[in-house]
Amino acid sequence: MSSEVTILVLREPGADAALPLPEYQTSGSAGADLRADLGGDELVLAPGQIRLVPTGLRVQIPEGFEMQIRPRSSLALKHGVTLPNTPGTIDSDYRGPLGVIMINLGAAPYAIQHGERIAQAVIAPVIRAQYVMAEELGETARGAGGFGSTGRA
Repeated sequence: MSSEVTILVLREPGADAALPLPEYQTSGSAGADLRADLGGDELVLAPGQIRLVPTGLRVQIPEGFEMQIRPRSSLALKHGVTLPNTPGTIDSDYRGPLGVIMINLGAAPYAIQHGERIAQAVIAPVIRAQYVMAEELGETARGAGGFGSTGRA
């Protein structure tokens, strides 16, 4: 089963119009690739360095949905380059520049190339909750067991 949601996209002034809009690489892809728009240059991420990488895009996400920004597994596995706040959330009412916060956890500097695929955008439905103060919470087998309480510590 496949559903489609329309995401309106606007290029930033000065953005590279030759770069593709976010796109899915295969028919089964959950995430559309986002590309770095670096004005034709490269951006070097030193080991341990965090940078906001521009995409040159702004998006309009329909109400009731969010855009999750996720790392590309190949960058993480091969170079240790990932996203420190994964998944990042782009809310439906945000209209500012779409940037990707990236970190180099690898041992060597990594040069992000202009037009390189740097992250994936996944569109997901949003369910808003109502938070209500309670007198007590229901009992479970786990109870108040915290991190690692159901497996190896």
